Amino acid sequence: MKLNQMECLFITVLLVISIIPHSHQLECYVCQNQPDNKNKCAETVKICDLSQDQCLTEVRWGSIPYWSLTDQKQHFISKRCATKQECQEAMSDRSRKCDRIWYNDWNCTNCCSGDKCNYYVTLAGHSLKPTNILVAIVAVVTTFMTIYQSVYTI
Repeated sequence: MKLNQMECLFITVLLVISIIPHSHQLECYVCQNQPDNKNKCAETVKICDLSQDQCLTEVRWGSIPYWSLTDQKQHFISKRCATKQECQEAMSDRSRKCDRIWYNDWNCTNCCSGDKCNYYVTLAGHSLKPTNILVAIVAVVTTFMTIYQSVYTI
């Protein structure tokens, strides 16, 4: 069985559509210096700028700016949209300060690249974009049709 021109055209169009990058704006949870990962940090979502392809989460442990020996320490959680470069810089800058020792002030940063992937503050998120799924499906179908055609045209 040979592929007719319509089938070849259909497969070609699907392949071209799947390869062309689709403009998809990332959605991230956003908040600033919240004491926990509830309310604002779990409910406020922002559609990021096209240049921002990462969700950045920062967790700080320490006391309020004018520290004294008797002040209690607490968590401060901030979430925002960021570029990959901003994430890399923040993570490398803060990696020295991310010891999570209770008596030290520390600051840890995590970045992820899927829609609303920064819901949890301790987990990294990953996403498989629909474009990648479509490319895989087209590749499998094309391979299957090529094998099928070569077996039955002998």
